[in-house]
Parts: sequence; structure tokens; C-alpha cells
Amino acid sequence: MKLGSVEIASPLALAPMAGVTDLAFRTICRHMGAGYTVTEMVSAKALCYQDKKSIPLMELAQDEHPAAVQLFGSDPGCMEEAAAIVMEKARPDVIDINMGCPVPKVVKSGDGSALMRDPLLAAQVAKAVIRGAGGTPVTVKLRSGWDKGSINCVEVALALQEAGVAAVAVHGRTRTQMYAGRADWNIIRAVKETLDIPVMANGDIFSGEDAAHILRYTGADMAMVGRGVFGNPWIFRDALAALAGEPPPPPPTLQERCDTAMAQFHLALDNKGEKIACLEARRHYAWYLKGIPHSGYWKAELCKAQTMEDLERCTKGILHDLA
Repeated sequence: MKLGSVEIASPLALAPMAGVTDLAFRTICRHMGAGYTVTEMVSAKALCYQDKKSIPLMELAQDEHPAAVQLFGSDPGCMEEAAAIVMEKARPDVIDINMGCPVPKVVKSGDGSALMRDPLLAAQVAKAVIRGAGGTPVTVKLRSGWDKGSINCVEVALALQEAGVAAVAVHGRTRTQMYAGRADWNIIRAVKETLDIPVMANGDIFSGEDAAHILRYTGADMAMVGRGVFGNPWIFRDALAALAGEPPPPPPTLQERCDTAMAQFHLALDNKGEKIACLEARRHYAWYLKGIPHSGYWKAELCKAQTMEDLERCTKGILHDLA
């Protein structure tokens, strides 16, 4: 698949998720088979106001290509300026625009999925980012609509295609659904049948077979994995097997789970420092232990971790008690 001039060798993408898809976790997912990754969303206003905290969010690993930086905002002028800043500071292969985030503090400012309510403004924002990107492909991540009574992603996607975006990713839920209920893969298929540009399918991909199924069902060009990757970067390995018609690989052992978790946290340590890395590790390690019998005690212990030494101590205990 191509996003503009950018060749994507794999049909598997890691969705952008705030507080989850940092550089460390994206690196792990690339090693597991994700062929395309997107950063956490970055505020266009923050970039325009020269907020230094936003710059690290855009950092890509040296071998993390092709990859995208995701911007959110609804002011065309600010989005154009922010896109230029992204290209200067991060030099991604693609810039993605967030038109799908359902979080109240984002939509109340007219950003994220609030743009689904104004297709004209959505197209203006896309054109502005395309100008700021200076020839780098621009994509957009959408939802199916604002609510059940205004499912308009086909209309919005058409407007974005006309504006010049290189591809769209569609999450098959409305904004009011947030992450509840079932994702509507039919609306993703309708978008794919309507557009000439590539379409990425997102929503309810919780296994490798789900990834293969959503591609078959919708005809989409790429499967974009979101919450199904929490503590399970092996989903990309499993999806590659499913797409090749091969049996699923054996599930990761407890040792593999712990080794992978600690590898991620050491990457985060190098990127963010010990305090932040350990705070974020508490949540990620709990995801890695999901489904492991009798892991409650160690999950509680992990919530107290403040240093890498604490994480190493917990890991030894987990392997000793639960293996």
C-alpha cells in the first residue's frame, strides 16, 4: 500500500493512543510485526505556543519508518503552522490528523471527533495541514460519526479525499459510543467502496484473526490495531500468521511477557527518565499480566513501583510465584 509516495510493506498498523503509544511501546510493536506506527496525538496549539513538552511526543526512533506524527486541532491557521513545525522537528513520513478522539476535554474545543459535525471545516483543516506538510502525505483518522443519528463518515471521507489527503482511517464507532458496544465494520466497508484513496480499518481488533477478518470483510487496505494491543504486542505476530493462512503461534510464556515488559520500560527510561517511566510502567505491566492466574498481588505491588529496581524486584517475584 502507498500513502502518497510512502510505501507501506505491511497491512498492519498501530493506532495512535494517548498515554500508550509512546516511542518505547511503538518500538516493541515494530519488533513484533507492526509495519506502520503513529505517535500519540500532539496539540497543534501547544506547538504553535512553543510548548517544550510537546516536542518529545513527536520523537521517532531511528529505524521507525514509515511512521506518522498525529496532530489535533481545529483552527486551520494553527494546524498549518503546527504541520510545518512537525516537519522541521520530527521529519515523519506522514502527518496524521485526529478527527476521532471522543474525550470531552478535546471535543469541547471543537477538536477531535467534533470535526465530524462540520465536514467543511474538516476539509479546510486538512488542506491547511497539507500546505504545512510541504509535500509529505497527510492522512486523517475518523469515527463513523458524532452519534447514531449523524453517521456521516462517508460524506466526511469524500470531502477529505477531495481536499487531498492520502488516506483515511475509520474507527467504526460514533463519538457518543466512546469505546462501548460493537464497532460497525459495515460503515468502514462503505467508506472503502466509495473512496479511491487507501482506507485503514479500526475497531474491535483483539486477535490476529480479527485483523485478518476485518481486512477480508471491509476490503480495507490496512488493519489498525488499537486497544487489542494493550499488553499484547504479539497480536501483530499473530496477525501476520493469520494473513498468511498459518496456524497461530503459541501464546507468549510468562517469561516472554516479563522480558518484553522490562525491555519496554528500559526504552522508556532512556527516553523519559526513571520517574515517568516507572509511573507509566505500573499500568502497562498490569496489561502484560492480564489473564495470568493469581497475579493480583503482584499487580498491587507494581502500583507502588517508583524505581527500575522496584520493577526488577517485582519481575523476579512474578516469575518465582506465578511461573
